[in-house]
Amino acid sequence: MGRALTVFHALGLMLVMFSAAYLMPVAAALIYADYTMLLDFLLAMVWTATAGVLMWMLTRRHKGELSIRHGYLLVVAMWTAMPAFATIPLLLMLPGLSFTDAYFETISGMTTTGATVLTGLDTLPPAINVWRHELNWLGGLGIIVLAVAVLPLLGIGGRQLFKAETPGPMKESALTPRIADTARNLWAVYVAITLACIGALKWAGMDWLDAICHAFAALSLGGFSTHDASIGYFNSPLIEFVLIVFMLIAAINFASHFLAWRGKSLRVYLHDAEAVATVILILGSCIGIGVFLWWQNVYPDFWTALRHASFNLVSMATDCGFASVDFNQWPIFAPLWMLFLSCIAVSSGSTGGGIKMIRTLVLFKQAGREFVKLLHPAAVNPMKIGGHVVPNNIVFAVLGFIFLYFMSVATLTFVLLISGLDFISAFSAIIACINNAGPGLSQVGPAGNYAGLTNFQTWVCAFAMLIGRLEIFTVLILFTPAFWRR
Repeated sequence: MGRALTVFHALGLMLVMFSAAYLMPVAAALIYADYTMLLDFLLAMVWTATAGVLMWMLTRRHKGELSIRHGYLLVVAMWTAMPAFATIPLLLMLPGLSFTDAYFETISGMTTTGATVLTGLDTLPPAINVWRHELNWLGGLGIIVLAVAVLPLLGIGGRQLFKAETPGPMKESALTPRIADTARNLWAVYVAITLACIGALKWAGMDWLDAICHAFAALSLGGFSTHDASIGYFNSPLIEFVLIVFMLIAAINFASHFLAWRGKSLRVYLHDAEAVATVILILGSCIGIGVFLWWQNVYPDFWTALRHASFNLVSMATDCGFASVDFNQWPIFAPLWMLFLSCIAVSSGSTGGGIKMIRTLVLFKQAGREFVKLLHPAAVNPMKIGGHVVPNNIVFAVLGFIFLYFMSVATLTFVLLISGLDFISAFSAIIACINNAGPGLSQVGPAGNYAGLTNFQTWVCAFAMLIGRLEIFTVLILFTPAFWRR
């Protein structure tokens, strides 16, 4: 019981910290002289902070170090409670919006999925669009990293929290001896690249509001936009190119970015097996799909086909979810290949979702080991990736994760099918949500959104986003009897 109260104590502190996030939309409301929005956001900030303070005060005697078990519990509690509090301004400002749809919107933002149930984004008050995109940005790397950096100062250790949430199988490799220093370094890199993206988008032709919002969405690979037509609204090859560059940057492990900055050398990326595989696979696919669309006469010339193939494929492969055209209308091979890439292409330690490239490499290498074992049963054949030996316990963990991943996709797809959704919409919605990629196909394609789903289907997709963002094990372990035994 005491440990559970420690979790609530930490959650209360996190809610107090989270209430500070309302300052950005408050500033937007002041800049645009929208005083109704200002009052609503201030009210939401007060409610969130008050709830956090009450939780903290009622459990202040139970401050202490979290075990691994309670680290998992805190992470899941954070990622379910914070979107619930984030619905407050949406419910206050958007008449007729149900809690189900508001929660879907906020958990989509915080899990960096980018799926939306809202229409009329072009006419939303700037403060609301800023809030949606800030949720993207915080969800990408900010909340957990900030928690890991700050919680130790408040008497609550952050290492178990970091291990519970950090994506990818290589969780023990730290950039610095102290986990809080690691978190602050990743936070600094994330902020610096975001500022560079804002400047580049402003230079490419966006106004300041669009530049800030789309930079937040690009670096978090969140995919929210301020326009119903997404990036197609701008119809600008330069803006698309800038976003391609930053989406690819966000798809690479942020630890590699930090090491490259600290060493003042790009050679770090050449030694990152994940980064090399990610870039080669995505850029090779851009050329291949460009040729395919040109061959299928979807576009009149190769360069137009390459432009649209490159932007939309990079966006989906990196799990960002921006769209410049309705790729749902392309021959089915192209969008299905893009959805497939969304499962495997991004690096661990990035802001993307899915299986991750490191697990894909481990699975590929393990298949090769099995062939060697069949031919040479007595051979000793350790697995190496990037010159480093991968321990067998990590190989087994990867195999277990991939099994659970595909079982989750299959189970949730069947749940949507039995609820009445057609197969293409159901399958693509689950793939897009569990990979945190955003748009799917058919009813949930880039020209539409998730507003047409029933409440039950909306909650199924929200659950898929959660388990995808927290990499399945972190959530599903809570449903095992062993987790709750002493």
